[in-house]
Amino acid sequence: MTHALIRATITPKVIEMIAEWLEIEEAEALDVFYGSTTAASLADDETGLYGQSPLFTFSLFREEWEKTQREQGATRLR
Repeated sequence: MTHALIRATITPKVIEMIAEWLEIEEAEALDVFYGSTTAASLADDETGLYGQSPLFTFSLFREEWEKTQREQGATRLR
């Protein structure tokens, strides 16, 4: 399997988890994910993130999201 195919398998599952966690539509979750450092890492073959599970990738995204929300002083964290 190529890395692109693996990413194509992982990404929809990650998007689904983000949408459920943030209680948003999948289209919005897709935008949120692709604007993240986690998505950039997933796209970079050098990081090896493509070899991890969707749950692991989601957990990295969630940590990034929560850190960003704290830094921005958001009042609503999940």
